Amino acid sequence: MFDVKAVAAGVASRAPFLDEGSGLGRDADVRSRPAHGGLQQGGTPGLYGGTGQRAVCDVERLERYLTDPRNDRTARAWAKALDLRTDGIPEYLDRLTPVLLRHDTLVKNHDHKKGKAVPFHALLQAGIAVLVDERGRPAVKCSCGNPLRSFEGDRSRISVTFEDGNEKWKGYDRSEVVVVRPAPRKLERIALVDVEDPDRGMERPVGTAGGDDSVFDTRERRAVPSLAGTTFGEAGRRLAERGLAVAYAGEGLPPDRARVTASDPAAGVELRFGAYVTLSVAEDGGRGSAPGTKRPSPDAESSRAAEDPRSPASSPPSSTSPPASASSPPSPSSPSEPTGSERPGTGAPGETPGATPPSSGTPPDGSGPPPPGTGPGTGATPPPPRTGAGDGSPPPAATGPPAGTTASSPPAGDPVTGTAPPPATGAPASSAPAPTGPPAGTTPA
Repeated sequence: MFDVKAVAAGVASRAPFLDEGSGLGRDADVRSRPAHGGLQQGGTPGLYGGTGQRAVCDVERLERYLTDPRNDRTARAWAKALDLRTDGIPEYLDRLTPVLLRHDTLVKNHDHKKGKAVPFHALLQAGIAVLVDERGRPAVKCSCGNPLRSFEGDRSRISVTFEDGNEKWKGYDRSEVVVVRPAPRKLERIALVDVEDPDRGMERPVGTAGGDDSVFDTRERRAVPSLAGTTFGEAGRRLAERGLAVAYAGEGLPPDRARVTASDPAAGVELRFGAYVTLSVAEDGGRGSAPGTKRPSPDAESSRAAEDPRSPASSPPSSTSPPASASSPPSPSSPSEPTGSERPGTGAPGETPGATPPSSGTPPDGSGPPPPGTGPGTGATPPPPRTGAGDGSPPPAATGPPAGTTASSPPAGDPVTGTAPPPATGAPASSAPAPTGPPAGTTPA
């Protein structure tokens, strides 16, 4: 379990980098909203909020404090927490954008203790003002100036502690907390929702505080674009341009290069700003399916599909996924049949590789009842009759099938699967030596 400290909106930090009373940031009263899947990319439309009434973070005040020579020790600790040099602080702050959280969000927070930045896992309540970086990740908690990093733990295994005045807030639900992952590329604008008027949206250029916002109506319907055949990363960008959010039903998020096979809702359906569109991506071999589903076949390829989706270089040229038979390896006729090293007859002495072991009433060549006196005896397979030794059979061809099979019927065995190669023709796969001439054996009575 990951120990997480709750940080409520409007509650002062016990170990701030800057005085909370300086007016550096202003939190708001915002009810947390559930998010699809919990993992959100930083460029997701509507992930963050804003307000048209006042600025939520005074970035210039923060910059003046950290660049003041009298605060050099504090500045060094602050910069180290974000992997920065102190002389790079002004440029870094100029690229940050003030927003309000619309979801209870997991981060790695930092207290300022004895001149050092002390990291800890924190759950920031919706309504807290933060600065986000060029990829949409929370970077600074505005009210106290504490630096923030991404939460790298498992969001399903958190233990949240409410203390130091941070009482459990109304509407808190651990299953609905959000972890923000970086957007696939640097953002130019961030699409916000006014927390005081949800019908009002704001396009905020990255690195600005609200003075250059362009306003839009969030109630305006926007059509889902055609996404089949694109990569997951490209589909996300197209949806963001329309003001729609990406959703994925599987664990985590697939790689940006994964091929999209379908969307739900489908192309052409009109949705409100910030609505989620669930994408399905191609499995290994180019087959498309809804994420999180499993195929009934025990083929090992299916267990790797979610972790190794087909890249664009190896995907089929068509924008839609081909039938499963187009690139699927042969699969067993029944899930209960053994494959690979579990097959009978692939290593036991005296057994024909790839074929069903003979029973006590079946001769090696499968031609009928066993001749008298040639039963299994000690358990070893009796050798076939010597050519021309009283059975009237013509001598076999020099290049005929292996012993224990007939020329017109292949050996009965398990079908070949994609997890083990078929035995080479005429060459047994077991440790038994292959005959080099007419089989030596006993003459049947």
